[in-house]
Amino acid sequence: MTLPDRPALRPGNPCFSSGPCAKRPGWTLWGLSDLSIGRSHRATICKARLNEVIDRSRAILGIPADYLIGIVPASDTGAIEMALWSLLGARGVDMLSWESFGSAWVSDVTKQLKLDNVREIAADYGHLPDLDQVNFDRDVVFTWNGTTSGVCVPNGEWIPSDRSGLTICDATSAAFALDLSWNKLDVTTWSWQKVMGGEAAHGMLVLSPRAVERLETYIPPWPLPKIFRLTEGGKIIDGIFEGATINTPSMLAVEDAIDGLKWAEALGGLSALQSRVNANMAALTEWVEDSPNFAFLAVTTETRSPTSICLKITAPWFLALSETGQTAAAKALVVRLEEAGVAYDIGSYRDAPPGLRIWGGATVETDDLVLLLPWLDWALASVAADYVVAK
Repeated sequence: MTLPDRPALRPGNPCFSSGPCAKRPGWTLWGLSDLSIGRSHRATICKARLNEVIDRSRAILGIPADYLIGIVPASDTGAIEMALWSLLGARGVDMLSWESFGSAWVSDVTKQLKLDNVREIAADYGHLPDLDQVNFDRDVVFTWNGTTSGVCVPNGEWIPSDRSGLTICDATSAAFALDLSWNKLDVTTWSWQKVMGGEAAHGMLVLSPRAVERLETYIPPWPLPKIFRLTEGGKIIDGIFEGATINTPSMLAVEDAIDGLKWAEALGGLSALQSRVNANMAALTEWVEDSPNFAFLAVTTETRSPTSICLKITAPWFLALSETGQTAAAKALVVRLEEAGVAYDIGSYRDAPPGLRIWGGATVETDDLVLLLPWLDWALASVAADYVVAK
């Protein structure tokens, strides 16, 4: 088998992981402010810096003034778990799942909270569930963008404004990249480590007035760990949404988050971030449409994620392999790319079909993404010659 020529140019930044994601262009550790480093998070300056993250996030994302925004522990997972444990149980719940994280929330609700009035509306990887099946008299839990499948909801039009239940949305790989319909969302969560390329460990929790009302009028029948408690004496704990976090935050991560938000503002805000995301997706789409070896995992254009871009391998020799062989070959492909220093951590998620997951968020430079693409063909041909034929 004749290998294609090894590409001459490498991406300037090989970090295409879907989380933690690439830092913003020009980022350096030494460029971060040290205003709050080494200080108690209860100090006035530290509370101000935490609140600055909240205020800048609200302004960039256009979050309504009457929605509460808090910084919570344990990244997006902590934020969504906090919402599930604090709010569910008041009525039946519809759980939407079409990838690993949505499935994880189903498992938590049914096996940990042990709710019995639960409907799972599911779809296989690459597909979106039938949104017409959702009953909004019930609470609804869903991911806006399925990070491990590359499938996102097309918009918020499927959610009625006059719903009775709450909508709880895991938006971690959608916030700052896609248009979120705030009037359709009662609880929204994300982490700093995705589109903004921030440090991990902390999550963002946004509550609509309807969600606050539920918190202040409903007491779950199970005990809540301190780290999940959003109310005290039947009232929302205002401090959580004013920079007083539940547990000790990393002020270095906070300074990094502020750095990213300032970068976004300097670019031109949300529309500028989305333009960068769309440029990345356009470049990759043009290449995929001409590729005999790769295709999008998402089956329809309308539901195709432009941030967590999931690809399946369509080369005939690959499709002829057993399931075990495909998994091994896909892993070998990822190793080739890492060894060449052109792409780190872009293998598909462990529960997803074997393939690639390339982050196309706003911190990724389109020029880097374009330089990566010929390396994908080269690495796949290398695997075909060195792995498959040898076997």
